[in-house]
Amino acid sequence: MFESTGAPVAPPRPQPVKPYNRKPRHQRQLSLLGHLEFPLSSTQQPDPLDNHGEVFTRRWVVELILDMVGYNADDVLPDRLAVEPACGHGAFLLPMIERLVASCELHGRPISDAIDAIRAYDLLSANVAAARSAAGELLARHGVDPATARKLAETWIVQDDFLLSEREEIAADFVVGNPPYIRLEDIPAARSNAYREKCPTMGGRADIFVGFYEQGLLSLKPGGRLAYICADRWMRNAYGKALRGLVAADYAVEAAITMHEVDAFEEQVAAYPAITVIRAGAQGRAAIADTTREFGENAAAELSRWYRHESSEPLHLPGISAAWLNHWFTTQAGWPTGSPDRLALIVDLEERFPLLEETGAKVGIGLASGADEVYVTTDRSVAEKARMLPMVKREDLSSGVVVWSGHYLVNPWDEKGLVDLAKYRVLAAYFQKHWDVLSARNVGRRNPGREHRTIDRVIEGLQQRPKLLLPDMSRRIWPVLDKGEYYPHHNLYWIHEDESDWDLEVLGGLLLSDIAELFISTYCVRMRGGTLRFQAQYLRRIRVPRYNTLGTEDRDSLRAAFRARDVDAATKVALRLYGVAEIPS
Repeated sequence: MFESTGAPVAPPRPQPVKPYNRKPRHQRQLSLLGHLEFPLSSTQQPDPLDNHGEVFTRRWVVELILDMVGYNADDVLPDRLAVEPACGHGAFLLPMIERLVASCELHGRPISDAIDAIRAYDLLSANVAAARSAAGELLARHGVDPATARKLAETWIVQDDFLLSEREEIAADFVVGNPPYIRLEDIPAARSNAYREKCPTMGGRADIFVGFYEQGLLSLKPGGRLAYICADRWMRNAYGKALRGLVAADYAVEAAITMHEVDAFEEQVAAYPAITVIRAGAQGRAAIADTTREFGENAAAELSRWYRHESSEPLHLPGISAAWLNHWFTTQAGWPTGSPDRLALIVDLEERFPLLEETGAKVGIGLASGADEVYVTTDRSVAEKARMLPMVKREDLSSGVVVWSGHYLVNPWDEKGLVDLAKYRVLAAYFQKHWDVLSARNVGRRNPGREHRTIDRVIEGLQQRPKLLLPDMSRRIWPVLDKGEYYPHHNLYWIHEDESDWDLEVLGGLLLSDIAELFISTYCVRMRGGTLRFQAQYLRRIRVPRYNTLGTEDRDSLRAAFRARDVDAATKVALRLYGVAEIPS
């Protein structure tokens, strides 16, 4: 894993990700504020009563992170640069200094050679003073004379805002720490705007730690590593999309260790933390681990040994399960969740089988009207027959077949676009009756003269196409066949064959299986109570064998399982087709 040991590094994999718009790496500058409109000094003293998002990390967690990033005494650390972006009172800094001192002793180097080996930042003068004092005392205990200790501490530790620092461009071998957790909206406007200007990945309602990831990664030299313990929501939520794109384009995730239940900090916080190790370079193998509240110092030492020796076998101990993935997930879309064994299976299936839409199926979502109280009705007389489209809703699918509830879509579209209301007297009168509702919608205000349009356009011919329908929110995947009679409501997703030979009942059998459920539960957002979101972006992540590779017996078995709604029978066939003995928990 670590290049200093000469260990083999996996070859790069293709990374079909469009990076977010930014300068090429060799043109990036870490200097800021010259072009900002805000007279904001990065070193101005903030209000000591403000929330600065400080949560201090336990020593054994720090030691694990330093092990995983490769900051070890056997390396020539005085010749390396380690950056700590928010040092606080020294939770990371002091163990780093101890390892640096040990490295100097091991390699016969004076500690004065290490004056440029550490750069630790903090926004608060009190933290800087405390960290410098602690560093000086630690150096003194190792026999460093007071003048040298003071000079090193003052050089290593600076009061500055890491996100807005006017430092020269640096090339760090290591960036480690526990970035502060603060919502951007909780920061004074001038500073928040400056952060957004400096850090393009901090979009929407991002937490400030997203910027610490971005600036930390941009500080790395080729081959350098970043390791943070931080909330892991950026790996899946919308506000982390740009950061995931940056990582997928230019970096390699080497480890992700979920620690949601672990007592990792000096005080109790609800932060959903994870340790993430990211290298500046091409993606290779990645370690994935999940922990429970039993995970502590001893298990961390075992994990460190397993990780550093790149054991090919999974690690299963009280409090920890870990496995190696052949690659990480090089996409801006949300990264998956699940046990290490389940993620390893997902990676294996992704390497062996094509995506659902690559096999000739097409995925889409039903129609959003913007005013269902107007557009969706059981009264078939509100408009001309040609303008009434039978619509299937979520509740019509609960039995496993479509039991139509008699709803219609009042359809303002034809194959040419919005219909001319002058040609449909009954429809025009119905819309006129509800014009206040239609014109008050955002889509109505944006389309003067076309206020009667629905948010989505009706897809011509979709009603008549045989298709599988899947409810958006469900406890498990539940495909139902519509033989070509209905138009789907917006809380349904549809799959139809598109220039392929798919028998939809055979495909429905595959999608009914626990293998398809594995893909959805791994990638999707899980709602309260375990409900899964079956959105198009997640359905498109499902891998399936191509239809022409399925034998007659397997096709017949999947079709029969689908018709009988027999999940176990569908799963039995699917496991054989995918070459999987069982699905891990």
